[in-house]
Amino acid sequence: MENDGHFSGEIVGIGTDLTDVARIRALLEKYSGAFLKKAFGDVEASYCMSLANPAESLAARFAAKEAVAKALGTGFSEGVTPRGIVVVKTPSGAPQVELDAPSKKIMDSLGGKKIFLSLTHTKDYAQAFAIITR
Repeated sequence: MENDGHFSGEIVGIGTDLTDVARIRALLEKYSGAFLKKAFGDVEASYCMSLANPAESLAARFAAKEAVAKALGTGFSEGVTPRGIVVVKTPSGAPQVELDAPSKKIMDSLGGKKIFLSLTHTKDYAQAFAIITR
């Protein structure tokens, strides 16, 4: 059941993650484009790199990818990859998840219809929660 974007339905998966911003900053400095290409969609990478503190936003999105992978029940296995879970902003600014075919197939097998996502970060840590509902 959908009701104007608010929570409804049975929960079929939940995940959370806490990411160290310094770790993402170090990966960005050491591997730069290779790290971005492996872990982020082009739109995500471009958006985050346009910000004053890209490591904070990249860390929040990486935490979201981890949280969604956990909510799917697979982690990064069975075809689920960080690049296959893309975090985009809705017109209202809320985060939204787009899944590639392998991740979508797993979500469908769970009966999942919607992913609710919440992100937050400070200069040191980024955290995400993902809830998949029917």
